[in-house]
Amino acid sequence: MPPKLKITKEDVVSAALEIVRNEGDGALNARRIAAELGCSTQPVFSNFASMAELKLAAAAEAQKVYEDYLAREAKRTDVLPYKTTGLGLIRFAAEQRELFKLLYMRDRSGEDIGDGRVELEPLIEMIRRQTGLDKESAYRFHIEMWVFVHGIATMIATGYLKWDESFASEMLTDVYKGLVKRYGEEK
Repeated sequence: MPPKLKITKEDVVSAALEIVRNEGDGALNARRIAAELGCSTQPVFSNFASMAELKLAAAAEAQKVYEDYLAREAKRTDVLPYKTTGLGLIRFAAEQRELFKLLYMRDRSGEDIGDGRVELEPLIEMIRRQTGLDKESAYRFHIEMWVFVHGIATMIATGYLKWDESFASEMLTDVYKGLVKRYGEEK
């Protein structure tokens, strides 16, 4: 008798991520993951207490994919560093629609997401260096900009807008300049 294959937690998460990537998170269930792995559902539930726990693990992996997009965009030299963060999210939404939806278009009301200020510190400092704004104004600047960027990304991920990098880049520049003007006048 051949030895049993050991299916790891990472294998289950990887399979879940591929299912979400190709079919959306609505297709994610233990039977579908087992079929993807070529096994019974037992390894799914021996590695995860519930499907909710597995979905959170899949979302954490999707976050890593998104961070890879940000890292690639950050290497660009043709646009300001702050702009690369927006373009990274938009590109991620265009190229990884279902992963974008998993991260940013699910009910987060039961999650402790905090206010994000600690995680945003590098971006806030980047805005301060580029604009001369104080910390609180830079924070508000970022939140307003991010709502706009997220809107573009969502419209692309849902097929409402077609992905056009130059058009998206122009829109980000327009809003950025408008916010610089608005917050610069408050100084």
